[in-house]
Amino acid sequence: MKLTPFLMFQHGHCAAATELYLRVFDDATLDFQIMHPAPQQNLVMRSQVSIHGQAIALNDSPIEHAFDFTPSQSFFIDCDDASEVDRIAEELGAGGATLMPADAYGFSERFAWVNDRYGVSWQLNYQGEVPVEPPATT
Repeated sequence: MKLTPFLMFQHGHCAAATELYLRVFDDATLDFQIMHPAPQQNLVMRSQVSIHGQAIALNDSPIEHAFDFTPSQSFFIDCDDASEVDRIAEELGAGGATLMPADAYGFSERFAWVNDRYGVSWQLNYQGEVPVEPPATT
């Protein structure tokens, strides 16, 4: 048994979103992509990308739905440095929406929250040097 996040796109945006994620994340890979048998529809039946080792399943819905993505579910990325937060927020947020601009917040040294142009929500975090406290002794 395996748990995999799944993103269902409308309006044939799956392939373009996949290209964006492969460009933005240096270690992202396209594991597979199966196109709809009617090529004129230009729809992805099923694909999978891996970002930082996390597999994400994606597809295009051939049916119009009354719902879309919501920020209440997002991908949370722990970045290696503050400049990575800024770069990824700028690239993913282009054409989308900034929910929280890149800044220092009480819970994070550098944090940003954006929706990409396809509506997928991304929280980007750089914690900085987190002090490690020794375990309490009794």
